[in-house]
Amino acid sequence: MSQFFRIHPQNPQLRLINQTVAIIRSGGVIVYPTDSSYALGCHIGDKSAMERLSRIRQTNKEHNFTLVCRDLSEIATYANLDNMSFRFIKSLIPGPYTFILKATHEVPRRLQNPKRKTIGLRIPDHIIAQAILGALSEPIMSSTLIMPNKEMPETEPEEIKELLEKQVDLIIDGGNCGFEPTTVIDLLEDTPQILRYGKGVVQLTAN
Repeated sequence: MSQFFRIHPQNPQLRLINQTVAIIRSGGVIVYPTDSSYALGCHIGDKSAMERLSRIRQTNKEHNFTLVCRDLSEIATYANLDNMSFRFIKSLIPGPYTFILKATHEVPRRLQNPKRKTIGLRIPDHIIAQAILGALSEPIMSSTLIMPNKEMPETEPEEIKELLEKQVDLIIDGGNCGFEPTTVIDLLEDTPQILRYGKGVVQLTAN
């Protein structure tokens, strides 16, 4: 049975943030709010937690996981950034954008796209998510909370509790955070390519 925390969206309770981090570090899978929708998250280095998350989503080996990062310096640790990509990302963060980049050796192989050796990274503009990331001091391995055979993310914490209270370790009620997924931008080529239109506005220039 999962725990259920109500965390204030503007003034997160430090005690609950620290408990959340302890659950992540101990191998837990959590549901937490972001600036685009609710998401599933776990520790970047925990294979069994990632497998649990995959079973909830019923993903295949081609699924692109995302590392949710605190700031641009964390992105630079886990992805290869040239100057153009750096400036482009800096112009959009924090915000509801996922950037597809070549992964560095810091990213476990199981999190990379098996063919392209890429990873999705993002920096959310959400107080609760940022509080968790700040206390954790490393990225959260994450995936949008879209249940199998559905097209839209789950949005209501009480409904999420009914769906997942036996499958996750913690559900955070951080209020309504919308239902639009992130805009996904591929930065592998010289010109950024939008792979999925979601929340957020993008001007495809890199200067």
